[in-house]
Amino acid sequence: MRPLAWLGIASLCLGAAWAVPAKERRKAEKPKAELALYENLDLDNYDLTLETYGEILDLSNYEELYDYGDLAPKIEVGTLAPHPKDPMTLPDVGTPAETLKLQSPTTAGPVHPVPVPPQDLPSCRLCLCIGTSVYCDDADLEHIPPLPLETTYLYARFNRIGVIRASDFMGLSTSRQGNSQALQWGMGGINSSAWPPVHLLPPLPPEKLKRIDLTSNFISWADVDAFRLLPSLQELILPENRLTALPELPHSIVRLDARLNRIPSTGLRPDAFRDLKQLQFLHLSDNQLDYIPVPLPESLRSLHLQNNNIQTMHEDTFCNSQDHSQIRRALEDIRLDGNPINLSLFPNAYFCLPRLPTGHFF
Repeated sequence: MRPLAWLGIASLCLGAAWAVPAKERRKAEKPKAELALYENLDLDNYDLTLETYGEILDLSNYEELYDYGDLAPKIEVGTLAPHPKDPMTLPDVGTPAETLKLQSPTTAGPVHPVPVPPQDLPSCRLCLCIGTSVYCDDADLEHIPPLPLETTYLYARFNRIGVIRASDFMGLSTSRQGNSQALQWGMGGINSSAWPPVHLLPPLPPEKLKRIDLTSNFISWADVDAFRLLPSLQELILPENRLTALPELPHSIVRLDARLNRIPSTGLRPDAFRDLKQLQFLHLSDNQLDYIPVPLPESLRSLHLQNNNIQTMHEDTFCNSQDHSQIRRALEDIRLDGNPINLSLFPNAYFCLPRLPTGHFF
């Protein structure tokens, strides 16, 4: 029995001694295998793109190599606060009963209506008013809400506005206490007979309004004076609508974007852009224009008329044919591609331009 016991102990020792070198050999072979993977990579021209992503990185065993179970955040049950319910449905237990009593107006002296702050106007209830900007994007609007007089930027994109009236941009004069609309929204349900009579004054347009963005609405019509009475308007953005005519524009306009509408050449007033001395960007692409609207102001820098039905042009469209020394440096961007016009037929129309228009030349 004793020799058998010694034989068993010796076999165990030999097995342990053989396992250690095998483990060390596997550790030594692993770096060699990893180096062999990188030997096939050209590190000088290494560029990871969508086409070479699968060739450079082998993600087949990605989930097996990494276990993110330990990195997942631990959330203890019962530590999160429940979502608050609608405050209109909760009783206000902290309001004393005596504070709910309304005080009737006294006749000791004249009572004047309180000016309505901008945040109480309908536009700031339906939209978001931040400083002098009013954001009404995707608010399911069918018309433009009344704007505070100090409005500088109006964004009413992705709505269902169909018509623009001249009265849409008549703001509420909160500084003029006689405005009837201000009284109506400011007093709420209080009996107006308790207030003394006041003189009613007409609303004024927002004098500081610089930008109107009505992208992607259903606008098919705009009154002639809808924008003309805005003396500070610089940017009018009207793409992706259903306009068939352009209203009159104020002389302060710098950028007009009416792409992707249904405007024919008859929808533009004669000499519509002649007196717009500050107009720099005129974008009327993807409409139904038959000719280039002329005359164009000298201030114009960018003219986009691609994808219309323009077939011809006059030699005086861009340059004065009687003054061959004319150089029109500002107008550097003219897009006429997508029109059935051969620009090579009008070589004398571009001599004053710094660059040829983009379009079909053969």
